[in-house]
Amino acid sequence: MDRRQFLGSTGLAALSPALGLAPGAGTVEAAEPAPGLFREVNFFHDGLGLSPREYATLLQGMTDGDELTSDGYSNGGVIEALERKFAQKLGKEAAMFVPTGTLANHLALRKLAGNDRRVLVQAESHFYCDSGDCGEVLSGLNLVPLAEGRSTVTLDEVRRWVERSGGGRVPMKIGAISIESPVRRRDHEMVDFTELERVCRYAREQGIRLHLDGARLFNLPYHSGRSIREYAALFDTVFVSLWKHFNAASGAILAGDASFIDGLYHMRRMFGGSLPQAWPVAAAAIEYVDRYEEEYAQSWRAADQLIALLKPNKRLQVRKIPNGTSRFFIAVEGGDLRAVVARAARRDVLLPRPNPVTGEFAMQVNPTVLRMTPEALAGILVDAAIV
Repeated sequence: MDRRQFLGSTGLAALSPALGLAPGAGTVEAAEPAPGLFREVNFFHDGLGLSPREYATLLQGMTDGDELTSDGYSNGGVIEALERKFAQKLGKEAAMFVPTGTLANHLALRKLAGNDRRVLVQAESHFYCDSGDCGEVLSGLNLVPLAEGRSTVTLDEVRRWVERSGGGRVPMKIGAISIESPVRRRDHEMVDFTELERVCRYAREQGIRLHLDGARLFNLPYHSGRSIREYAALFDTVFVSLWKHFNAASGAILAGDASFIDGLYHMRRMFGGSLPQAWPVAAAAIEYVDRYEEEYAQSWRAADQLIALLKPNKRLQVRKIPNGTSRFFIAVEGGDLRAVVARAARRDVLLPRPNPVTGEFAMQVNPTVLRMTPEALAGILVDAAIV
């Protein structure tokens, strides 16, 4: 049995359960999933949140044929195929696999900044808040945080810092600007595209290089009406996560001009990022990249139906945020929230931990919501909220 036969007939179970589709939700003929596999609806992952057994099932199907070939120290084989695929999707000349997004951001900004080591970042960005000052400690970058408590960096903020840096007793040029969108620490809020264009245009005029932390970039087109390539075209380099949307066990893609990517694997190795065999952690992504945007759109259409069904219930308060992307919120009035989580889990609906301050559940929209109808999901959530 080759890979396509496997994907079409077994425990990815005729594609529907593996992709997260409820019977009849997609164009693929429905089939019963393998017992215990590909059944759960999870509201806390960006993607399918595959269990070890599910991931092993997927890899087994991919290795049944001859199409999946290994790499050598993260070069060649399916890794090279992934790099070509994402370069094309992003409209960039070349791309390189990196084992983590933290390293992808770091390598990009290290090379973009060069000797001009002052880098403007969002105060709420992953690279500034959650990367252990790796840019400062390992590469001597001087990160300047902007837009505290906001997602969108304004042109006025950028211009002030460029002029301030250049007007000091020792003039300092801003070497690079990094923008994350959507912003995880802002509940996945997206950066305003019009302001983003203004910032990037000004940076180009000043000779400042640009990096996009697009870990969740493929969610943006549905909400903004702008294509992946429109976003990527504003930046010299773009990072995309392989595990958040595309269900790989780990990994990231860093894309840019051929001259930028050429030889960058040496720097990847210098930082310990050239895995001897990367294919087991990354190969799954190639199965999902081409269909992710459409699945995500289907997922939100189902989620909006779910929200409409929940709103009349007086014990549940449902809300979205302005400029939001992949998340909506549910608050349950009264009762033990841990019991709510447990009751839903018994019926294969996995909820995130409630916010300890607000008590709200931050509900992440992903293709697993297509494994049940909106009516079935609404019934489970309403029953789980009953005291």
